[in-house]
Formats: sequence, structure tokens, C-alpha cells
Amino acid sequence: MPSVYEKYQLKPVINASGRMTILGVSTPEQEVVDAVNFGLGHYFEVKDLVNKTGAYLAGLLDVEDAVVVSCASAGIAQSVAAVIVRGDPYRLEQLHAHAHGVPSEIVLPKGHNVNFGAPVGTMVNLGGGKVVEAGYANECSPAQLTAAINANTAAILYIKSHHCVQKSILSVAEAAEVARAHNLPLIVDAAAEEDLRLYYNQGADLVIYSGAKAIEGPTSGLVLGKRQYVEWVKQQANGIGRAMKVGKEGILGLTHAIERYLAKEKESGATMVAKMSPFIERLNQLPGVTAKVVWDSAGRDIARTEITFDHQQIGMTTVQLVTRLQQGNPAIYCRGYKANEGHIEIDVRSVTIPQLDQIHAAIANLVQENR
Repeated sequence: MPSVYEKYQLKPVINASGRMTILGVSTPEQEVVDAVNFGLGHYFEVKDLVNKTGAYLAGLLDVEDAVVVSCASAGIAQSVAAVIVRGDPYRLEQLHAHAHGVPSEIVLPKGHNVNFGAPVGTMVNLGGGKVVEAGYANECSPAQLTAAINANTAAILYIKSHHCVQKSILSVAEAAEVARAHNLPLIVDAAAEEDLRLYYNQGADLVIYSGAKAIEGPTSGLVLGKRQYVEWVKQQANGIGRAMKVGKEGILGLTHAIERYLAKEKESGATMVAKMSPFIERLNQLPGVTAKVVWDSAGRDIARTEITFDHQQIGMTTVQLVTRLQQGNPAIYCRGYKANEGHIEIDVRSVTIPQLDQIHAAIANLVQENR
């Protein structure tokens, strides 16, 4: 019997880019797969399932309430809609039809208005909101955030991501102070973040996580926070949330994945360094190649291999090399955000030692064939 790769003529992939949506994000543990399979094979009163798994997760995380959604992007859109609709059944059904005379502007630092695979603004617009940028691309203070608030502001949105500008941007705790001073909710998109309690404890009213990234659950998302706001997010199941509903299998799978995530020991950055050190040593023996350990730019305990290429010595640009790696068989995906500057990063969390050998061999072959 042909494998899935053979049946559909797909290439195997080595994921050295991290928990990325374009590659399917992560590979859940068997216990999580079993929970998904149980969900697929049984019926439930879905509203009851949503409410009771949410309450169960809220108890685990020591928050007021939680709800499983289809993904973190859906969490942004539904959270924005929640703070605009605020429980009104007419606005729920007529969200985009016309102006309702209620606050609908969503203020966020300008450096947080990024494209994470889709624009943040698109998710805000989908939720019926309008983006208002505060500060500058490289700076947003509490005072600058405050200056962007007016009578039409529905919420403050904070994006905690490596895609965002980090320097000279106020913290989540500072944004929470501004939100409280103006009686506004603070929504934090923490899709890939690892601490499921931190931003709620720092004062956020709604916090959004990807279920498939750090948590390593099925494709899904988690929205947690203050009970009233979470209730309004749940209400979106009869509004825009209908077009982005999560299945029973996703709800059960993510709930179990979170329980496992909280109980198991996390892989440390030091462990990642030990895993990649021999790989780095061998890379540094290649002409025109320099490798070293770097740490996650968003401040997480994640170590990666940064590889710098001398374009004259290797006979191609780093952008071209990234493309060649992706075109190989297996396709090798690295973090190419700085390829235009001559650097790539290798994220080893989802890579085995034999796969590191394959990555080294592929880079060595490309370097040598162009000399």
C-alpha cells in the first residue's frame, strides 16, 4: 500500500523553521491523537462540550473562563467582534451590515500591526473592528498608546510575537494599566507564547494562544480571560464564529494537550544548545559558512542555530540557498526571515539528529557545487 507521500505525490518535509502554520505546525503526542479520535467517534451536545471543557481549562489555568476556538487568528477576529457586539443579538447578526453607533476602533502599537501569515488588520476587520495605530514603527510608550484612545475605542490589542518590533514598545503590564485607566478591555495575541498564565496575570482581559504551537495540540486556538468577555467570544458561534468553528475532536484534543503541556517538563534552551552543538561545529568547517547559537528574539527560552553565508564564496545569495533547500527532496524549511541579510536560522525543536545530518549534507552539497 503506498504511503500518503506516494499516494498524493507529496515531498517529505524537514521542519527546521519551528512551529509554522505553512508546514502543519506540530506533531501531537499519541495521547492527544487518542483524544481527537475519541471526539471524532462520538456525539456531544456541543454547547455543553464548549462550556464544560472551557470551565475545566479555566480551573487548570486559574483564570475566570476559557473557550477553544479553531485557531489563534480566529481568536483575534472573535475577540474583536466580542468587544464590539458585547452581547447584543442584533449587532451579532448584523456585524458588518452598517454602523451601529458603538465603539469599534481597536488600538494597537504601530510596530505590532504585522503580517504573521495574514495581516493583523485583516483579523480585526473580520471582527468588525478598525485598526488605529499608536506611536511609531519603532516606538510606542504608554503615553502614545493613550493618545490614540478616543470615544470610539472598543479595545486595546497587543501582539506578543517575534514578528513584532520589540524595542521601545510598552509591556503588556503597561498596556493593561492604560486599558484599566480608560475602562477598556486589553486583548493579547500570544499565539506562540509558552506561558499560559503570564499575560492574564499581568492584567489582560482576553489572551489568545495557538493550540498547535507551543502546546502541540491539534489545529485549534485557546481564548482565556475574564468571564464576561469569554462569554461574548462564545456568543460569536452564532455570528462570524460559525464560519470558523472548531470541531468536537479539536476541542477534546486541545483540552487534553493543555493538560499534558502543564504537566510535562519543557525542553530547555540549554538542551537545544547541546543538541545543535555538533551540527554547528560541522557547519563551521564548510567554506563560506559561519554558524553559532542565537536566542529567540521574542525572549522565549529557545535556542537556534544561526548560519551566515559569504555570498562570494558559496556562489549564490542566501535567498537563493533558502529556495534551493525548499526545492530539495526532502524539502528543508529553515527560518529565512533574515535571508536578505545573509542569515538563516535552524530551529531544532522538531528536528531529529539524523535530520540535522541531512540538513548539513544539503547545505554542504549546495556550497560545494557552486564553488
